[in-house]
Amino acid sequence: MNVAKTANTNPNLNTDLKAIFDAIESSANGYPSEPDIKGLFADFDTTSTRLGNTVESKNSTLAKVLKGIEELDFGNFEENEIDLFGDAYEFLISNYAANAGKSGGEFFTPQHVSKLIAQLAMHKQDKVNKIYDPAAGSGSLLLQAKKHFDNHIIEEGFYGQEVNHTTYNLARMNMFLHNINYDKFNIALGNTLIDPHYGEEKPFDAIVSNPPYSIKWIGDDDPTLINDDRFAPAGVLAPKSKADFAFVLHALSYLSSKGRAAIVCFPGIFYRGGAEQKIRKYLVDNNFVETIISLAPNLFYGTPIAVTILVLSKHKTENKTQFIDASSEDFFKKVTNNNVLTDKHIERIMEIFDSKENIEYVAKTIDNSKIAENDYNLSVSTYVETKDHREQFDIVELNTEVSKTVEKINKLRADIDSIIKQIEE
Repeated sequence: MNVAKTANTNPNLNTDLKAIFDAIESSANGYPSEPDIKGLFADFDTTSTRLGNTVESKNSTLAKVLKGIEELDFGNFEENEIDLFGDAYEFLISNYAANAGKSGGEFFTPQHVSKLIAQLAMHKQDKVNKIYDPAAGSGSLLLQAKKHFDNHIIEEGFYGQEVNHTTYNLARMNMFLHNINYDKFNIALGNTLIDPHYGEEKPFDAIVSNPPYSIKWIGDDDPTLINDDRFAPAGVLAPKSKADFAFVLHALSYLSSKGRAAIVCFPGIFYRGGAEQKIRKYLVDNNFVETIISLAPNLFYGTPIAVTILVLSKHKTENKTQFIDASSEDFFKKVTNNNVLTDKHIERIMEIFDSKENIEYVAKTIDNSKIAENDYNLSVSTYVETKDHREQFDIVELNTEVSKTVEKINKLRADIDSIIKQIEE
């Protein structure tokens, strides 16, 4: 507050802010909170030329930001349903993602999709030991679990790993701004596939993730990975050019016997051959795939892809897999350039997921032996028939109309021939 009051007149505002950020970080040195706060503001450069070319212009920009924050009425956190600072932060991130082109979806999953994923992962669990995201981004998926479920349901906190340093810092800030204390979250920096953290913390009762689609990884160039506990059971590594199933197998390895993992996937992994087919065979034969849900296109920032959600479970009672086609106009609302899942759409998908009932053109539960006969193809369109929206015709009635039309044409031709003959005579 003192900094904000003198912001417009302080000639050292930018360096004072840097000193404050450094002091916040160093205040945790030697305490249990140190790993969660160390380097938190590393990407906050208050001397950057992006703020202005002179010290005065930089300070002017910073002062405007501080004054804007000062005017916000935060109220008492316990007495408000809206977490003003945290939700404002999420709003800014989402708007940046929406305008960041292809890279926008790398660190932020839209809240409406996050809500569906969180509900799938925590469905009918009275409590979970902890929730985990192996590709955490800015932490939006983990925060949806906090937002839509009572805090006591998640007993031991929120865990995640992120490879991008800036996004890793965003995730930690996001936790603090949403009132998650340092002892209730653990966000690690690093490559999940080759340097996984929290192996000593597994298993997790709930796993949520939107990993990057079809990125390259070291794969079988590292011969030791085939002996890794995460990948060894499948007997094959995900292709070097497409790491999607490496993330899936990692999540499965960290999943408890009572929990679920809900993972956003690129649709190609469900029908391509080679190593990916062998991994699908492992998942189906061991009955780990509970449900596959195809969503509408344009739900994510920076990509029009109609993604698919894979729900993994280790406690299924039947050797069957559910397929849900939630890509039709019945399951989204168009808003400007993107499509959105409303609460009604999410509720409908969850009802179908829970019931496991067959619904024409929407959902079908298939015996795993039938999937094996289809070479372990797991595309929703293979099992759920798409409704034909073309106009339907009664062929008998149509033929009658054609006959009548032909008859009229023949009569007209005869009349024309007669008229022409009279003219010629």
